[in-house]
Amino acid sequence: MRGCLFASVLALMGASSAAAALTCGNTSAGFEAWKSEFAAYARDQGVGDRGLEALARAQYASRTISADRNQRSFRYSLERFMEVRGAATIVAQGRKRKARNPEFYRALERQYGVPAGVLIAIHGMETAFGGFMGDSSVVSAIVTLTFDCRRSDFFRPHAIGALKLVDKGSISGQTKGAKHGELGHTQFLPGNAITYGVDGNGDGTVDFYNLTDAMASTANYLRRKGWRPGRGYQPGEPNFAVIEEWNAATVYQKAIAIMAGQIDD
Repeated sequence: MRGCLFASVLALMGASSAAAALTCGNTSAGFEAWKSEFAAYARDQGVGDRGLEALARAQYASRTISADRNQRSFRYSLERFMEVRGAATIVAQGRKRKARNPEFYRALERQYGVPAGVLIAIHGMETAFGGFMGDSSVVSAIVTLTFDCRRSDFFRPHAIGALKLVDKGSISGQTKGAKHGELGHTQFLPGNAITYGVDGNGDGTVDFYNLTDAMASTANYLRRKGWRPGRGYQPGEPNFAVIEEWNAATVYQKAIAIMAGQIDD
């Protein structure tokens, strides 16, 4: 056991050293050369031929960089944020969705402990209940953000996750998602998709563009992040800390809790 632990430590040190040696950039200049660097790193992380081919075909995502540089909505007050994001509509539609398929949400709560309102509020906030799941290449977006110097360390595991999803056949190099590389009904970052993805409908695949898989995966994420069944999720209550794990913006966290409470009423 001690030898295995030592080997694991050495492997982690090697991965950290390899990541530290990667270059980065603040414009598209150097992106193509960097992809070759990153391909060697990705191969060491277990990415296979399909993922590496998707990496080779990835394009510098200028719209992603523009969106990342100009995030405004999280500067709003809570009231303005909820107005801009259509909270009243999400609650009204969310109540109808829960009423149309109550057993689906009860089954998720029995398995994971997460109430319907929370899952529905996240679904509504992220993609308007699947109405718009993004128009940017998942691979190109996440690879571009990994190349960008601002947050390379944060996005690197998600880039590896995206390439591994390509290897598994869960997505392709052409799969569309949000501008930061989030994918599916509830906009999972690819590294989280690899870690928390669940085959909710039992067809042998994890498809984040399938509603059942996406909602089961979202519930699984929250449960594994520490969700305590039967406990409250408003600010100051035990499960609000888990909602904070879903999104870093305070206004987003509070909006989800408020909408979820109204849907669950």
